Amino acid sequence: MNRFAILPVLLVAYGSWLLLREVRWFRRVGLTDRLRPYLAGGPISPGTPIDRTMASFTAVLAPSAEAIGDRIASLLGGTESLGRQLERVHSPLSSTAFRLRQLGWAVIGFALGSLIAASVRPPVPFTVLFILGAPTIVFLLLELELTHQSNVWRRQITLELPVVSEQLAMLLSSGFSLGAGLNRLSNRSTGTIARDLRRVVNRIQQGLDETQALREWADLANVPALDRLISVLAMNRAASDLGRLITDEARVCRADVHRELIERIERRGQQVWIPVTVATLVPGVLFLAVPFAQALQIFASG
Repeated sequence: MNRFAILPVLLVAYGSWLLLREVRWFRRVGLTDRLRPYLAGGPISPGTPIDRTMASFTAVLAPSAEAIGDRIASLLGGTESLGRQLERVHSPLSSTAFRLRQLGWAVIGFALGSLIAASVRPPVPFTVLFILGAPTIVFLLLELELTHQSNVWRRQITLELPVVSEQLAMLLSSGFSLGAGLNRLSNRSTGTIARDLRRVVNRIQQGLDETQALREWADLANVPALDRLISVLAMNRAASDLGRLITDEARVCRADVHRELIERIERRGQQVWIPVTVATLVPGVLFLAVPFAQALQIFASG
C-alpha cells in the first residue's frame, strides 16, 4: 500500500465508526444515558455521540493548544496576552477557543504543505519549507489579524474620545450624575466607546464602584488619553466643576489627535517624493552610463 494512502484510510475508518455509532443496533447505550431520563428535574439532553466525542477531544487538546500557542506567540514577539486582546475587541471566543482554532488551521496548513511537497517533490530545503512554513504562516495570519483588530479598536477609542468627553461634560454640567451620564452615553451611542461603556455600566450594576469600573476599562483599552480622562473622572466626588475639567481634557485630546494627523500627512507627503526621486535618478544614471561605457571602449581600443 502507498504510504500516502494510510492517512485517508484512517480518516475513513474513523468517520465510519462515528456514523455507525449513531445506529441504535450497532451501539450500546451506556448506564449514564439509560438513567438520564429518570433524573430529578426532567431529562437532560446529552447530545449526540459525535458531540460528546468532539467535546472530549477538545477538552484533551485545549490545555496543550493554549500552552503551545502562547509559547509560539511569545517567541514571535507577542507582548500582550491573548485574553486581553480578545476582551478588548469584544470577541465571543475565549483564549482556549482561539488557540484551538489556530491549531486546527495550522493542521490544515501542515496537511496542504505536506501534500504539495509529496506531489511536487522539490529539493529537501523546499520540502522542509512547505511542511513547516505553511502551518507557521497560518498561525501568524490569525495572530496578526487579532493584533490588527486590537490596534484598530484602540485607534477608534482615541478618535471618539474627544466627542464622548464633551458629551459627558455637557451631561454632568446639566445635573446628571456620573453613573447616569455613562448609562445615557452607552444607550444613545453606537460607536466603539459606547460598547465599552455598556460593559462599564454592567460592572457598576454588579456592585463595582464607578471609579474602579472605569479603571478596569482604561487598563484594558491601554490608551494614554483615556488614562488621563479617567484620572479626571476619579475626582467626581471631590471636584464641583467636573464638567469644565472634562471639557479641558477633551480639548487636549482633540489637540493630540490633530497633531498626530498633521504628522501623518507630512509623513505621507514625504513618501510621495520617493517614487519621484527614483523616476528622476534612473534616467539620469542611464544617460551617464552610456557615454561612460563608450569612453571605456575608446580607452580599451586605443
